[in-house]
Amino acid sequence: MSKSCTVVRHLMFEDLGTFTGPLQEAGYAVRYLEAGVDALAPAAEADLLVVLGGPIGAYDEAIYPFLHDEFALLERRLAADAPTLGICLGAQLMARSLGARVYPGPAKEIGWQPLTLTAAGEDSPLRHIGGAQTSMLHWHGDTFDLPAGCELLASTPLCTQQAFRRGTRQLGLQFHPEFDARRVEQWLIGHTCELGKAGIDIPALRAETAQRGERLAMQSRRFFADWLQGLQN
Repeated sequence: MSKSCTVVRHLMFEDLGTFTGPLQEAGYAVRYLEAGVDALAPAAEADLLVVLGGPIGAYDEAIYPFLHDEFALLERRLAADAPTLGICLGAQLMARSLGARVYPGPAKEIGWQPLTLTAAGEDSPLRHIGGAQTSMLHWHGDTFDLPAGCELLASTPLCTQQAFRRGTRQLGLQFHPEFDARRVEQWLIGHTCELGKAGIDIPALRAETAQRGERLAMQSRRFFADWLQGLQN
């Protein structure tokens, strides 16, 4: 009998990416729910919930009221210690659901930068995607405080809170290990306004992605398969 993975998606091109294979290999049936369109309550019963990234702020519920539904879903999952993964905006929503502050960072962090792992990070599945193994794609402007009761796993010079865990079944990642470099043009097109405002050199970002993307995909699959295996323990 397959396990269920429900994915909350905010942008069509920001999906599970390279995480799709490890999920299928681990026996998960994947279902996407579109934020702001689909009812999210059924996701509370999924074996695994993944909340993906997006360009809005985790503090923008006055502008995007559907965020209240995401907070309600995450609060229920977190309280039940149900397996939950948040990526970028998803991690920020998790942090807010746990009572932490989410706010604009000192600058946009868009591009490739290796992670510096804490001792706890080195002793976790993140060891596969630390700076000694691969560079990492970052694409965010906001940051957050470490939620109470959580453990810091990774940082970069610009953003201290890059990864945190709550127990062994709940993980928040500010960066994008799921990124599939073969689809970089979708990201460059979809985020063209943000890239322009941030003064990002798009040809340079494309070139660095071509150089680093394959390595990231290989290491990220190892990381995610390891983390999924840990959910069975």
